[in-house]
Amino acid sequence: MGSKDKCVICSEKIQLRYMPMEEWGIEGSICGKCYSKKLGAHYPGEHVRVNKHLD
Repeated sequence: MGSKDKCVICSEKIQLRYMPMEEWGIEGSICGKCYSKKLGAHYPGEHVRVNKHLD
């Protein structure tokens, strides 16, 4: 059951909607790929991102 919204960052159709963190200053919904990228930038350091190869 996906959403028909578009990601406010990449404009791709959103399959599963994510709400950006307040600190990011983004208004609207974002897709999982953009959410994952933003999380990686927000929490830099030694951690493993799942499905990073899909970026």
